[in-house]
Amino acid sequence: MLGFGEKVVMIVAVLVMLGVRGSGAEGRKPVLHRVGGGQNTWTPSVNFTNWSSHEQFYVGDWLYFGFDKTQYNVLEVNETSYDKCIDTDFITNVTKGGRDVFNLIDAKPYYFICGRGYCFNGMKVAVNVTVAPPLPPPRRKAVLLVQLAV
Repeated sequence: MLGFGEKVVMIVAVLVMLGVRGSGAEGRKPVLHRVGGGQNTWTPSVNFTNWSSHEQFYVGDWLYFGFDKTQYNVLEVNETSYDKCIDTDFITNVTKGGRDVFNLIDAKPYYFICGRGYCFNGMKVAVNVTVAPPLPPPRRKAVLLVQLAV
């Protein structure tokens, strides 16, 4: 049979394990990144390299492209097509209605350009997507465990 002190240690150990398992279910919420920083900023007047260098992109986040679909489009391309502004043989045509979103589902670099010659005017953006760091465990659970151990 376990003594009182051993029972307390066992209860605390079980609660810690449940707390760790429970905290894993709570993840970082996805972020919607407005490409270029505004509502309708997929235009040649934005420095997308500067914009993306100030953002942090994680798996599960979304890109929002706001633009005039009669004038511009959004194409996901490979790195070579990005560098050379090649708008054929793209990976995905993101363009739907001019207020389009793209889900960043993998940890990797993504490349987007505007076809119709606008890529040569700077309408292209590269984003490097990484796995989000783990969230710290909630403080409330740690305090609760300390109180139960006492």
